Amino acid sequence: MWSLQNLLFILCIVLRCVTSAVGVIHVTGYVGREVNVSCSYNEGYESYEKYLCKNDCGSDDVLITTSNSLKNKYRVHDDKTARIFTTTITDLQSTDAGKYWCGVSRTGNDIYTEVELKLVRDSCCDTVTKVQSYEGYSESVSCRYESQYQNSLKYICRGNRPSTCLQDALITSDTKLNGRFRLDEDKVLGTFTVNINSLTQNDSGSYLCGVQRNSELDVFSAIELEVEEWCCVKSTKINGTAGHPLTLQCPYPPQHWDNRKFLCKGDHRNNCSDMVTSRSRFTLQDAAASSSFTVRITELEAADGGTYWC
Repeated sequence: MWSLQNLLFILCIVLRCVTSAVGVIHVTGYVGREVNVSCSYNEGYESYEKYLCKNDCGSDDVLITTSNSLKNKYRVHDDKTARIFTTTITDLQSTDAGKYWCGVSRTGNDIYTEVELKLVRDSCCDTVTKVQSYEGYSESVSCRYESQYQNSLKYICRGNRPSTCLQDALITSDTKLNGRFRLDEDKVLGTFTVNINSLTQNDSGSYLCGVQRNSELDVFSAIELEVEEWCCVKSTKINGTAGHPLTLQCPYPPQHWDNRKFLCKGDHRNNCSDMVTSRSRFTLQDAAASSSFTVRITELEAADGGTYWC
């Protein structure tokens, strides 16, 4: 009988009596980032010591306790009002994945809750949607989501790091409008669309569409936006004869139909002279229906040769 009691005692010490554990908490984190493991406890245990441990939860397996709230890559905070203690694990590595135990120390058997930690890479995604546009244009990016996320927060961010996407969001479904960005949602089709106005080449790059999930990692889809310099998509060489008229054809983006049109001369578009306002021989006519305007030069002169910008 003594041998049996001794065996039971040793077994209890080795396992820290984990047979009292209830439920399993599933937590997912990103490799290289940090994750919070939150465990609740019953009323009356506010002043008791709490801890997080791994494996069989022996004395050597305890990672951190509330009496020593900062240790190595672990820190713990006990919210006694909410009766939840949270352990933060920083600099997550693949070896950190696995089974943990949240423990509450007490006389006799401690109280345990099992935790399963899963780690994923902090990047996205296997499939990328490519969008191409031009400077000065507006472009819409559409992001699909599943029907169960109709009422979830939607957002978009730059880059390819899911772990920080929400905090770096350019716009969310709560704000709807932020500078050049506008977010519209069609819950029937299960899509949200982000429109970006007045594109510049600096807008080129990777974007993530995100859908927030409260108990799991957010859902993402990837967009690659390429913005090209519209003015230099096409250049034309035109020959004329001195003393004769010449007509220049200038296309433009349709959304700029009501903007001022002009023709300037110079080596660079940022440093050129408006010929229509400064020369009576130059006349401009806009054809908004065809998204183009024409400039007619009467009686060409030898000095008219050079580079022009529409």
